[in-house]
Amino acid sequence: MSNVILKAEHISKQYRLGLVGTGTLNDDLKRWWYRLRGKEDPFLKIGAVNDRSTAAESDYVWALQDINFEVKRGEVLGIIGKNGAGKSTLLKILSRVTAPTTGEIKTKGRIASLLEVGTGFHPELTGRENIYLNGAILGMTKAEIRIKEEEIIDFSGCQRYIDTPVKRYSSGMRVRLAFAVAAHLEPDVLVIDEVLAVGDAEFQKKAIGKMQDISQGEGRTVLFVSHNMAAVQDLCTRVVVLDNGSFTFDGEVTEGVNLYLNTKKIHSGSIVFDQSDSFFKSRFYSFEIINSSNKITTEFNSGDVMKFNVNIQVNSEIRNPVFSLRLSDINNVNVITWRSNDFVEEPLPKNKRSNFSIELVSKNLFLLDSVYSISISFLDGKELLDYKDKFIHFEVSPNKPSEKYYSITKKKASNSIVYAEADWIVN
Repeated sequence: MSNVILKAEHISKQYRLGLVGTGTLNDDLKRWWYRLRGKEDPFLKIGAVNDRSTAAESDYVWALQDINFEVKRGEVLGIIGKNGAGKSTLLKILSRVTAPTTGEIKTKGRIASLLEVGTGFHPELTGRENIYLNGAILGMTKAEIRIKEEEIIDFSGCQRYIDTPVKRYSSGMRVRLAFAVAAHLEPDVLVIDEVLAVGDAEFQKKAIGKMQDISQGEGRTVLFVSHNMAAVQDLCTRVVVLDNGSFTFDGEVTEGVNLYLNTKKIHSGSIVFDQSDSFFKSRFYSFEIINSSNKITTEFNSGDVMKFNVNIQVNSEIRNPVFSLRLSDINNVNVITWRSNDFVEEPLPKNKRSNFSIELVSKNLFLLDSVYSISISFLDGKELLDYKDKFIHFEVSPNKPSEKYYSITKKKASNSIVYAEADWIVN
């Protein structure tokens, strides 16, 4: 017997921009007649690729194009991609919320979906009543729901409010209850779309643990969409990358995550910021990453000298300027943060009225081979003047560490982010 629990064959989804109808009653009836006989839509047109950043050249757009994949029982499949890539559309098709324009979905067993906060919940019903309502929607009998009721309530952490109407719940409480219902009613396939981002850190940890139990302990399948790469790497056994409605990768998790992050990378190490927003009193004008040869680049070897040049445009007097630069890894973990006031007492001149530049030179920073992002901020005391979050990326390749940093061992520390000098004393 095949171990494949879900199979997608030539799945495509087309949407029409603007008006939904054909424009005439005759054409609408013709479309209905073709559909009734199981024939292809006679008005199906070649649509544009679903790139939200470009102007539309067609009235039709392909949200998904010719998607083919299989998911095995017990597998945790991560689906990643930028906003508008088609992730949510794919999950809605897999969950039977919407039908594909072309193609077919084959499944074995029951699918439970958690696509949006509080999906399927009635705001006027209490949390307890919504457990039974949502369970019935998922195909459970009342007796089956009753067996799991207390376990669901306990997991959700909403005991105090379980007999209160859901309309009075916060978005986090709704997610907790909705996830608890979907996870505990024993679906064969659990579909989750980014909703865990609404929950707090404690609940996210609990939810990820529950999904691991579902997949590993109970042998059920999980389809997981998230922009949290740390959660994807911890939970998933396989990753697919969606871009403009098509698969660009299907395979090993770390490789897929690195590919996704590399597609976001700015290949030029120089950027000039948009100055059209006049809200900020002072703002960043440009930024450059430079190597030891004074070449602008985004490619470095571990341990290389990196120079960060930033130009700041001053539009009003700054009494106490403070600049900071943060490096983050692919899991959005802070690797290191440099603040101007950490170096000297008054690193930037006070009462500043004119434009100026800052050059920060890193030394002896042995980063592991990966992709890193840069965030910068500029403050006047505690008042934020400008902030750029992960606006540029650079890549670090492995390099043989210097002997002076590895006088005793040449191996990096386990699970560490940076290389660091350490003395080992054995008595």
